[in-house]
Amino acid sequence: MLSLLWELIIGVVVGAVAKFLMPGKNPAGIWITMIIGIAGSILATYLGRAIGWYQAGQGAGFIMSVVGAILLLIIYRVIRGTMAKA
Repeated sequence: MLSLLWELIIGVVVGAVAKFLMPGKNPAGIWITMIIGIAGSILATYLGRAIGWYQAGQGAGFIMSVVGAILLLIIYRVIRGTMAKA
Protein backbone atom coordinates (compact mmCIF):
# COMPACT_ATOMS: atom_id res chain seq x y z
CA MET A 1 0.00 0.00 0.00
CA LEU A 2 2.80 2.40 0.82
CA SER A 3 4.55 1.70 -2.49
CA LEU A 4 1.42 2.80 -4.36
CA LEU A 5 1.26 5.99 -2.31
CA TRP A 6 4.95 6.60 -2.99
CA GLU A 7 4.40 6.13 -6.75
CA LEU A 8 1.55 8.66 -6.68
CA ILE A 9 3.66 11.22 -4.83
CA ILE A 10 6.59 10.75 -7.22
CA GLY A 11 4.13 11.00 -10.13
CA VAL A 12 2.93 14.40 -8.92
CA VAL A 13 6.52 15.64 -8.48
CA VAL A 14 7.67 14.36 -11.89
CA GLY A 15 4.58 15.79 -13.60
CA ALA A 16 5.00 19.15 -11.87
CA VAL A 17 8.67 19.39 -12.87
CA ALA A 18 7.82 18.47 -16.47
CA LYS A 19 5.09 21.12 -16.57
CA PHE A 20 7.49 23.67 -15.10
CA LEU A 21 10.19 22.91 -17.69
CA MET A 22 7.76 22.85 -20.62
CA PRO A 23 6.87 26.42 -21.65
CA GLY A 24 3.33 27.30 -22.65
CA LYS A 25 -0.10 26.17 -21.56
CA ASN A 26 -0.29 22.63 -20.17
CA PRO A 27 -3.23 20.57 -18.92
CA ALA A 28 -4.12 21.65 -15.41
CA GLY A 29 -5.09 19.82 -12.26
CA ILE A 30 -3.32 17.59 -9.81
CA TRP A 31 -4.84 14.39 -11.24
CA ILE A 32 -3.67 15.13 -14.77
CA THR A 33 -0.24 16.10 -13.43
CA MET A 34 -0.05 12.81 -11.52
CA ILE A 35 -1.12 10.77 -14.54
CA ILE A 36 1.41 12.52 -16.79
CA GLY A 37 4.18 11.93 -14.24
CA ILE A 38 3.42 8.24 -13.77
CA ALA A 39 2.91 7.65 -17.50
CA GLY A 40 6.15 9.53 -18.22
CA SER A 41 8.02 7.22 -15.89
CA ILE A 42 6.50 4.15 -17.55
CA LEU A 43 7.36 5.53 -20.99
CA ALA A 44 10.94 6.31 -19.93
CA THR A 45 11.36 2.82 -18.48
CA TYR A 46 10.05 1.21 -21.68
CA LEU A 47 12.25 3.34 -23.94
CA GLY A 48 15.29 2.80 -21.70
CA ARG A 49 14.85 -0.97 -21.87
CA ALA A 50 14.41 -0.82 -25.65
CA ILE A 51 17.63 1.17 -26.02
CA GLY A 52 19.47 -1.05 -23.55
CA TRP A 53 19.96 1.44 -20.71
CA TYR A 54 17.91 -0.58 -18.20
CA GLN A 55 17.75 -4.29 -17.45
CA ALA A 56 14.58 -6.21 -16.63
CA GLY A 57 13.31 -5.15 -13.23
CA GLN A 58 14.96 -1.73 -13.32
CA GLY A 59 12.93 1.42 -13.52
CA ALA A 60 13.76 4.81 -14.97
CA GLY A 61 15.36 7.38 -12.72
CA PHE A 62 13.94 10.78 -11.85
CA ILE A 63 15.52 12.67 -14.74
CA MET A 64 14.44 10.14 -17.37
CA SER A 65 10.94 10.11 -15.87
CA VAL A 66 10.77 13.89 -16.33
CA VAL A 67 11.97 13.49 -19.93
CA GLY A 68 9.24 10.89 -20.51
CA ALA A 69 6.62 13.23 -19.04
CA ILE A 70 7.84 16.07 -21.29
CA LEU A 71 7.50 13.77 -24.31
CA LEU A 72 3.92 13.02 -23.26
CA LEU A 73 3.18 16.74 -22.91
CA ILE A 74 4.51 17.32 -26.44
CA ILE A 75 2.30 14.51 -27.77
CA TYR A 76 -0.66 15.96 -25.87
CA ARG A 77 -0.11 19.38 -27.43
CA VAL A 78 0.17 17.94 -30.94
CA ILE A 79 -3.06 15.94 -30.55
CA ARG A 80 -4.89 18.83 -28.91
CA GLY A 81 -3.68 21.20 -31.62
CA THR A 82 -4.92 19.01 -34.46
CA MET A 83 -8.25 18.39 -32.75
CA ALA A 84 -8.81 22.10 -32.10
CA LYS A 85 -8.25 22.91 -35.79
CA ALA A 86 -10.76 20.28 -36.98
